[in-house]
Amino acid sequence: MIYRIFATLILLSVYSVCVFGEEQKLRAVIIDGQNNHDWKGTSPILKAALERSGRFDVDVITSPPKGGDTNEFRPDFGKYDVVVLNYTDFGGGDTWSETVQRNFEKYVADGGGVVAYHAAISAFPQWTEFNKMIGIGGWCGRNEKSGPWLYVKDGQVVRDTSPGAAGHHGQQVEFQVVTFDAEHPVMKGLPPAFLHVKDELYSKMRGPAEHVTILATADSKLSEGGSGREEPVLLAVEYGNGRVFVTMLGHDPRSSRCVGFLATLSRGAEWAAIGKVTIPVPNNYPTGEKTSSE
Repeated sequence: MIYRIFATLILLSVYSVCVFGEEQKLRAVIIDGQNNHDWKGTSPILKAALERSGRFDVDVITSPPKGGDTNEFRPDFGKYDVVVLNYTDFGGGDTWSETVQRNFEKYVADGGGVVAYHAAISAFPQWTEFNKMIGIGGWCGRNEKSGPWLYVKDGQVVRDTSPGAAGHHGQQVEFQVVTFDAEHPVMKGLPPAFLHVKDELYSKMRGPAEHVTILATADSKLSEGGSGREEPVLLAVEYGNGRVFVTMLGHDPRSSRCVGFLATLSRGAEWAAIGKVTIPVPNNYPTGEKTSSE
């Protein structure tokens, strides 16, 4: 009898792997279509990286072009474990309809995952809940009324309420991305720093900054047109029961091929989706002194 029970359990286990194994992949969707950056060039790179990790099946939803029929844009967020935003209304693009905004708020608050990629944190300055989701953002009229500047000084997080506009970057340069929270699942096991390829280093970002964990920073040097501060470049944000991973890296197809960017993107997406990370650190991860690109 014991043998029969044991054999049955083994068969059921094998059957479950065979039948349900594909369903164990997480479902991701990239939202693009409007952006002041090269979304046509970067979305395929993001999609390939997520799929190459072995953890995701990835769809892409492209909005109608600027000024198009917004009624055609009604994503079913509930189909997905994580939504990757490669979208911004910066520069006069279309803000999502009230219906889509409310649906997105409910999706995240109920436990959905989000990745806000680079220019996505300049989106929707008037959308209060979106600004809470991303923690901090830039440009598009954001200022001290939007919340504090968030940065690091002498190892301590600073919430600076001084007046001033949000959003800045200097010239594109290589810079070190330095781990700030080594125990967070996204960062755990990563080297303490990696040299990122030439990219825009965002600075002077401000917003509600609620339920925000700074994961990594970079030195925005005055000599390179920066802020002179240690600026956050990777963030984790909690919103209701949902999780949001923010990466300010990856301005264009060249900079988005950095192995450090792609690895943290995939790990951040997995964390946003399920609250833990199983994706390993790639062998060709950049060092603190040397870049690495796909």
